[in-house]
Amino acid sequence: MANISAAMVKELREKTGAGMMDCKKALEEVGGDLEKAVDFLRKKGIAKAEKKSTREANEGLVGSYVHAGGKLGVIVEVNCETDFVAKTDDFSEFVRNLAMHIAAAEPVAVTREEMPQDMIDRELSIYKEQIAASGKPEHIAEKIATGKLDKFYSERVLLEQAYIRDPDKTIKDYVTEMVAKLGENITVRRFSRFKVGEA
Repeated sequence: MANISAAMVKELREKTGAGMMDCKKALEEVGGDLEKAVDFLRKKGIAKAEKKSTREANEGLVGSYVHAGGKLGVIVEVNCETDFVAKTDDFSEFVRNLAMHIAAAEPVAVTREEMPQDMIDRELSIYKEQIAASGKPEHIAEKIATGKLDKFYSERVLLEQAYIRDPDKTIKDYVTEMVAKLGENITVRRFSRFKVGEA
């Protein structure tokens, strides 16, 4: 078994935000390899986060972000399970980061299910017209339309968008990381984005 030093545990803790004992155990599990330990903790955290996703989240914060000299603003409600977590710096920063992301990325809804049906229908009709014009067979046209709609969702649905500060992960991944870090279920309840002069 690899000799796990306190410095290694400290470095892993700083990288992941996981507890000291979890960091020590992760390093022991992977023979002292720091990168593998990070992956080990992320997988463990995601598994824990999935278990927490069924728990009630009725506490939380309403966060805001104003940009461009007061011309653009966002209000977002993010829920967690306890007032204790809602008052932590980590949770406050998370809510603010989400508000900033919403300001920059212009999502329309939190989930696919909340997307306005008329917007989806309009996109689908455009795709179908484009595909029909290209002369593709019907069964292929359907697959292409579905693929284009998935891409549309990834651009317009908050949880499916690439996080502006780390495009390798989605907002859903970012939420899952925070669930693992804070130990509570977290849900993005709703948001509003305001831009001066926009209907």
